[in-house]
Amino acid sequence: MEKKFLEHVADIHRRAFTVDAHFDLTYDVANRRERGQKKVVETNFLPQFKSGNFNLIVSAIFINNFFLPEMGLRRALDQISYLHEEIGETPGQFRICRSTTEAYAAQAAGEMALFLSLEGAEPLQNDLRLLRIFYELGVRGLGLVWSRRNCVADGAFFSETREGRKGGLTSFGVELIEKAEALGMFIDVSHINDEGFWDVLELATKPLIASHSNCRALAGTMRNLTDDQIKAMAKNGGVIGMNSVDVFIRDNEPEVRVSHFIDHVDHIVKIGGVDHVGLGFDLCDGFTDYLHVGPAVKTCDVVKTHAGLGEFTQGLIIRGYTDEAIIAILGGNFMRVFLEILD
Repeated sequence: MEKKFLEHVADIHRRAFTVDAHFDLTYDVANRRERGQKKVVETNFLPQFKSGNFNLIVSAIFINNFFLPEMGLRRALDQISYLHEEIGETPGQFRICRSTTEAYAAQAAGEMALFLSLEGAEPLQNDLRLLRIFYELGVRGLGLVWSRRNCVADGAFFSETREGRKGGLTSFGVELIEKAEALGMFIDVSHINDEGFWDVLELATKPLIASHSNCRALAGTMRNLTDDQIKAMAKNGGVIGMNSVDVFIRDNEPEVRVSHFIDHVDHIVKIGGVDHVGLGFDLCDGFTDYLHVGPAVKTCDVVKTHAGLGEFTQGLIIRGYTDEAIIAILGGNFMRVFLEILD
């Protein structure tokens, strides 16, 4: 980061309540603890969170294909249990929060706030009653699908894939969204296919989030949102979290840079307004997929760890964003939606 921006960036970070709306923290904690590591959050993640001045991390509960369908529920519960073990080993450093009130209280106490969110409803299979159990365990976000089909809807694949006829929300999916809204959970449309996206928009009565999705106009993967979808999210009052993984930023670009990443911010602001942009970095360079078989898909995080937030903030300053707009992007917009739904 350029020296002339250091003080300005630091001042913005001090004033912002910074949110990453998507990070596979519980997934990685489970993988590491099962291989004998302790204090994973304290050792591997807290220094980066603090260096980047993050206040709230939405920790996604992701289930690898290997465990589905039979072990989806068990793996989700294991991840929550492992996180509680981590809290017990590192008291006073981070906490699971259930509302924005609790998240701000964590900040005041000098602790990192975590929201839990399902990345795909596979742990529920088709049992609506299980949603209440996860709610009571502190889960406040419902990502309907990952990039695969489940009992709720079809997911958007990362690239063209052989499949049959695509579908939208199932009858179970409709009931699940209604139940989640009644409980007070935020709905996440990242990973859902186009057909399902429009079904959710028609059904939802509260603002939605797309926790980690970029603009399809700039990178053609189906995981990104079309301009019409971005406009619909803005009209709904929702927020789109910017995904820092290179394949969601540029197509076939040999070197994807932070400036390319900020092009997606500009595009959403132009179409939907600055009130509908946030962070959902989806950082994964530091993770090891112990269950992967065959050649891996090569991806790269453009923002290098949470400690690298300053370069992103500097880029927004250079583009002419006001301090107030940057503070909104860093977390204010997501906190507005969370406040409306969770408190």
